[in-house]
Parts: sequence; structure tokens; C-alpha cells
Amino acid sequence: MRVKTVPRLPFQPACLPCHIAFVPRQAACDDRVQTPLNRDCHIKYDQSLGSGQRGASTWLLALFVVAILVTAMVAILLGHKLGYQRGYYALKSETEQATINSKEATNELKDLRISHKILSNQVATAKQELTISLTNLEELRRKQEALKVNSRQVSQLNELYAKVIAEQGGMPLQILGAKIEPLPENAFEYGFDVGMLSEDGQAKNLTATLILQNKDSFVEVPLDPARYAIEGIVRIRGRFVMPTGFKPLQVKLNLKADDQEVEQLYDWKLGDRVDSMPLSLMDLPEVDQSPIEQ
Repeated sequence: MRVKTVPRLPFQPACLPCHIAFVPRQAACDDRVQTPLNRDCHIKYDQSLGSGQRGASTWLLALFVVAILVTAMVAILLGHKLGYQRGYYALKSETEQATINSKEATNELKDLRISHKILSNQVATAKQELTISLTNLEELRRKQEALKVNSRQVSQLNELYAKVIAEQGGMPLQILGAKIEPLPENAFEYGFDVGMLSEDGQAKNLTATLILQNKDSFVEVPLDPARYAIEGIVRIRGRFVMPTGFKPLQVKLNLKADDQEVEQLYDWKLGDRVDSMPLSLMDLPEVDQSPIEQ
């Protein structure tokens, strides 16, 4: 029997994965006997190792896919939860704001209704007042027309009387009425009604002088105006301030018109200055031009 000699292979570890029967080390390491066995063992070991690597790769790939799927599912669930929470809170906030706006709108609507009622009442009241004012205005117009007619009639009658009096020699210069009243701040108001009608019926110039006098001295009161055109009746009105410390006993009024002159003395019957009156000279109304009642 011929035995073929092959090159000696490097030392290899025992082929445990081959699951072969234990062989003594000396027999296992005998190159002439164990060479085919070692080759078969190496082939089986390589195949087993390749199968193990492919199985491990498959498992790793499966685990990787599972991990990706689990991560994706967790991310989806977490995103869904976060989105749901955000949407819920956003919707809750919008609902609360809408409720607040609705309440405010309701309150504003109530206020508008109340304002509308108030304005309606005011408009109705204004309409009633306008109707009353128009009625009063119409009544005042009628009264004014009647007064104009009466005034025209009185004027015509006065002209007729004046004409008749002038034809009969006229009316001499005379004082028809006189008064002096106290005012606050040591002031006094005077009033004199003077009448005169000349024979020719024409207006004449009238000069008036008012003098306050006591036993030792006198004070002339400045009249504004001091000259008048008299043709019938002239009303002399004004105010003056009593000089400090002066106490009159009499008041003298001197009138001159045309060739006539009248002088009238009045006893000063008024007391001292009036301080209890609430008004001042600036707050007093205008001088009354009504005829003086005797």
C-alpha cells in the first residue's frame, strides 16, 4: 500500500463543534491519519460558523426593525398625546374666551337695551317738551301780536293827546314821580319821571342836576346822561355811591327845558348804608325803566 505524503498543516485547535468522539492527542495530531478528518472538521466548522453569523445577522436585523417599529409607535403615541393635549387646552382656552366674550356681549346688549330705553324715554320727553314749547311759542306770538296792536293803539292815542294838549297850550315841565332806593356797598339807585310838552309839539332839550346836601356842604351826583330830549315823558334812571362819611339831609333835583325850570327838594329818609343785601353792584340787574308809582 502506497501512502502519499502531503505537506504538514499548521496546528489547529480541537474541533469541538464537530461533536466527534474524543481522540487522544497523539492520535489526533498524527498527520497521516487525521488529515482528512481535520479537513472535514474545518469544513463543518466553517459552515456552522457561517450559519451562526447569518442567524445572528437575521436576529439583529429583526431586533433593529422591531426597535424602529417600537420607537415609531412610541413617537406616534407620544405625538398624538401631545397634540391631543395641546388641542384640548387650546380648544378649552378658546371655549373659555368665547364664553367670556359671550357674557361681555350679553352685558353690552343689556346696557344697550337700557340705553335704548332711556334714549327712547328722553326722545319721548323731548317730543312732549317740543310740542309744549311750540304751543307756548304760538301763544307768545299771538300775545306779541296783540301787544303790538295795543302798543300801536296807545301810541296813536298818545299822539292824539299830545296834539290836543299842544293845541291847548302844552304841558309845563313837571316831575311825575321820584324814588331813591338803597343798594349794597353804600350805593343807591335813583329814578325820576319827568313830563313836558311844548306848545309847538316839538322835542326840547332837558338838563337834569341831582344834588345831595346837608347843613354844611353838598355833593353833586353825576347823571349819565345829563341831557335828554323831552317830548312827552322822560325817565331819568341811574346809580351812585355815597361818599364816605357824608350823610345827606335833603336831595335837590333841578330840571331845565326850553325856558322852563323846575327845582324840587326831597327829605333824605333813607338810613345808613345797607350791608345785609346779598348782591353786589356787579350782580345787580339793569335799572328798571318802569314808571314810578307814587
